Amino acid sequence: MSGAETTYLAAAPENVGARRLGSVSVTAWLAGPVWLVSALLTWRWPDADDFPDTNVLAVGFVLIGVLLLGAAALRLLKERAAWAVALGAGLGAWEVAQAKLLALPRPFFGTPQDLLDVFITDWSKLGNSLLHSLGLLVVGYSIGSLLGIAAGIGLGRFARFRYWAHPVLRAIGPLPPVALLPLAFVLSPSSWLAGEALMALAAAFPVTVLTWSGISAVDPAFHDVARTMGASERFLIFRVALPAAMPQIFVGLFMGLGASFAMLVVAEMLGVKAGLGFYMQWAQGWAAYPNMYAALLVMSVMCTGLITLLFRIRDRILVWQKDGLKW
Repeated sequence: MSGAETTYLAAAPENVGARRLGSVSVTAWLAGPVWLVSALLTWRWPDADDFPDTNVLAVGFVLIGVLLLGAAALRLLKERAAWAVALGAGLGAWEVAQAKLLALPRPFFGTPQDLLDVFITDWSKLGNSLLHSLGLLVVGYSIGSLLGIAAGIGLGRFARFRYWAHPVLRAIGPLPPVALLPLAFVLSPSSWLAGEALMALAAAFPVTVLTWSGISAVDPAFHDVARTMGASERFLIFRVALPAAMPQIFVGLFMGLGASFAMLVVAEMLGVKAGLGFYMQWAQGWAAYPNMYAALLVMSVMCTGLITLLFRIRDRILVWQKDGLKW
């Protein structure tokens, strides 16, 4: 190999890195102009119908474009630059296809102006629905998670409890909670209580199974060493078994949270007369599809925020496994 080839190979990684940095910089500087072009199209191209808040939408696009230009100048975009470009181009394409050309069938597909108008004019009802959904979800999920952890401890540590509880778990746990919805609404004194019970059931099953699995997998030597030092059963549960089973417990908590989300929407659509699920059903009944899409967006933000919060708690508790589970 010649000296020139050796020099080129040695410098190749640096050249690749420079090209990558250059491409990221170009993408970052492109994000702002894409949003500004979308704003120009929104403002100057006449709408095909009388849509609300077109000028407000254009001003919003301009503000985002200016902020993105400032972020590019301060080198803050980095890996988010491509997503900023894609979102700006996607919203601009949606605006042209629907607000300017009416390419998609109405009323099933609205315009960006329609979605923005929902948040401007109906924000109080959306916010109230969000609070109802959060209250319903937090109570049901918390009760189900606590019961699941307690049942998992009992199954993993106490043979007599396992003898009686295991058959019940295998009979009821795998049933989809939505299948029990008619029975729950008949037996429960209120639809709210029925929804809470079904969400607790949805969360409890995966938490119970994963807690039991985690506690059963603890090395028996840990318990033996603790007993030789005079540890009580309470100490063995809360200071040995539970800390060792925490990774499995958090997997169960994530699974239970997803099951609770699904049960929340079903309960609100079919029985509980409040919340985002009820709002979506109301919007669909009146063919107010922009309102339905707005509720879906709010629900997505709520669910993503709760999962992110749970991940933050997990990373705080299991600091030695911070990168072991991705979100």
